[in-house]
Amino acid sequence: MRAIESALEQRPGPEEVIVAVDHNPRLYERLSRELSGITVVENEYAGGASGTRNSGASHASTPFLAFLDDDAHARPGWLARLLEPFEDPSVVGTGGKVEPEWASSRPRWFPDEFAWVVGASYSGLPDTRSPVRNVWSENMAVRRDVFDAVDGFRADFGKVGHVSRPEDTDLGIRMSASAPGRRWMYVPDALVDHLVPASRCTLRFFLLRSFSEGRGKVEMSRRLASDRDLGSESDYLRRTIPIGIARNIRAAIAHREWAYAQRAAAILGGTAAAGVGAVAAALRWIARRA
Repeated sequence: MRAIESALEQRPGPEEVIVAVDHNPRLYERLSRELSGITVVENEYAGGASGTRNSGASHASTPFLAFLDDDAHARPGWLARLLEPFEDPSVVGTGGKVEPEWASSRPRWFPDEFAWVVGASYSGLPDTRSPVRNVWSENMAVRRDVFDAVDGFRADFGKVGHVSRPEDTDLGIRMSASAPGRRWMYVPDALVDHLVPASRCTLRFFLLRSFSEGRGKVEMSRRLASDRDLGSESDYLRRTIPIGIARNIRAAIAHREWAYAQRAAAILGGTAAAGVGAVAAALRWIARRA
């Protein structure tokens, strides 16, 4: 309800708000009964975030689509700022900054460089509006015609339950590759807050999510074939990770604060977990071919 209210409170407001429900008949019936002036639809595909978003998008009539997850809420001005870059016809999609809203206290060991683990913008992203390869679907807008031309999100690839895959990265690459010169823009002043429950504040979740990301990126790369673009991952490993480790080690020495050393260790652990996930996915692909 916070997500819906935050969308309705935007000025100027959206032409329409569509709530897509992922195979939950009781929730669908309740929302259909309680919400007025809002379209409520059911996921027309197999369960998962990708099919649910596609189902909502298929009922929209506007030339632009803005996506907001149910565990996030938009700040004032979010929608207007997200749509501004579309004045440039080469922009096919935009995405804003995601701030974590910790349900409990943030773990002292949690590094900013891995904020993506809890669905938030990580350290190393641009501070000003900048071209990027992809954004995150919890805070995203797209040109409807280009989204439809690439058949939207892959319905068989994405987040299902606790299994996470980078369906938004995959969409971003396919939309950019659909014609020369097309691009995405990161809009850091289009802000949403994303709830981080206590269950996602554990080291176990951190490592499992990192593992899933590494596995998902390899699976995505196999699907994209010649269109795959892993330059952002290379930059992240080559620049963001070393800078984060060095910064936290220096802070640990300067301030004699154990939490900084823990963050450096968490960066190493998360990177290793992602690497194991990537190797596991590659071995699985080789085994299938064999």
